[in-house]
Formats: sequence, C-alpha cells, structure tokens
Amino acid sequence: MTGRGGRPAGGRPDAFAALADPTRRLLLERLAGGERSVTALTEGLEISQAAVSQHLRLLRDTGLVEVRADGRRRVYRLRPEGFADLRGWLEAIDRFWAGRVAALDRYLEEGR
Repeated sequence: MTGRGGRPAGGRPDAFAALADPTRRLLLERLAGGERSVTALTEGLEISQAAVSQHLRLLRDTGLVEVRADGRRRVYRLRPEGFADLRGWLEAIDRFWAGRVAALDRYLEEGR
C-alpha cells in the first residue's frame, strides 16, 4: 500500500508512484537537460521553492535524482542508474506484449 507522496508504508518511496505526480515528472524533464539548482527548477512553476524542494527530496529518496552542494546552492541531476528498475519493468511489459502480438499474428496466419 502506498502512502502519501509515493511512500509505501514503512519502506523506500516507490518510483512509479513518484512519477505519477505531474510536477515531479516536469522536474525530471528539466533535469534531463542537465544539472539545475532548486531556484532554476522553480522558475515558471506556480508552486513555492519549498514545495519544489519537497518534490526533489522524494525523487532523491527514490534514487532518481542526486544532489550536490555548490557553495550555498544545492544542485540536482538525474541519476541514470536510479531508472534501472523502471526500465526493467517497462522492458518486461514490452516483451509480454510483443509475445502476445506475435501469438495473435500466428493465429491469424493459421486462419487464412
């Protein structure tokens, strides 16, 4: 069972639940362009810097982003290895559907 903000009860936050939030997806899209400070990530958003920081903390806790200090600023970047579980799941689903489509193709060819 997933709790608030994509955190399972008593466990590590769920990356899939974290990605369900459009603000977090937008932050990840912005980070795909390279490292960004919290201030840069907040630009153009209608939420506070504190709210963006909370979203980033959850993304950090899921392992999708990492942070480093740059003087007084905190700079975030994507953590590609954090997406491995997501990629693995998507690849498994893709293999499943590819197999189903291939089976349907064989069935349809046999019926001709």
